Amino acid sequence: MTMTPAIAPSKPDRLVIFDCDGVLVDSEPIAISVLVDSMNRLGADITETEAYRLFLGRSLATVTECLRDKYGLHADQTFLDDMRKALYRRFAAELKPIEGIAETLDALPAARCVASSSQPERIRLALGTTGLLDRLAPHLYSATMVTHGKPAPDLFLLAARDMGYAPEDCIVIEDSPAGVQAAQAAGMKVLLFTGGTHALQETYRQEISRINPNASFDVMGDLLHLVDEV
Repeated sequence: MTMTPAIAPSKPDRLVIFDCDGVLVDSEPIAISVLVDSMNRLGADITETEAYRLFLGRSLATVTECLRDKYGLHADQTFLDDMRKALYRRFAAELKPIEGIAETLDALPAARCVASSSQPERIRLALGTTGLLDRLAPHLYSATMVTHGKPAPDLFLLAARDMGYAPEDCIVIEDSPAGVQAAQAAGMKVLLFTGGTHALQETYRQEISRINPNASFDVMGDLLHLVDEV
């Protein structure tokens, strides 16, 4: 009896790379609130408006560099640990997924992964708390895995390379100017999602008005047709 060899499933022709904070989970207002409280307790005089402008979409390393260079303050390990614990407590109590993201992920006809400026532990916690982890793990990439975080293209290029896709076959979903710049520098298409709570900030609206993504959307379900149009 001749056995017919099994046919391997074909690889999707596109990779969708999701930022995490503000795209998969509605975490930015929580994170900025904790960051501002922590920085002010250390001695920095910063408002939430300024924090959004300086840190949205950027890594913890950027925060510590800013504290040193702009405020002359040292963020030691105790400061970082206390801030992380405060953030995680609030995530457990308050964090929600972006409306419609679970259904969108389930229907998306493309490979997908996460590429976030957050640390791996925080990415997994945020996705686990909101019920999204099983839909995206194990393909989770953190700025801690590269030398230069967003707006440098390194993280997106790492994710694409590891997933086996050329940059031109990738679509990045971002909410921050730094993330959009990183995707464009990587030679990828980029869709700007403006449906997170933080998008109501006037400073945020001013910042995103200066960038030029391939398209913008504020309802997550719209992603399903946008990935076919860009």
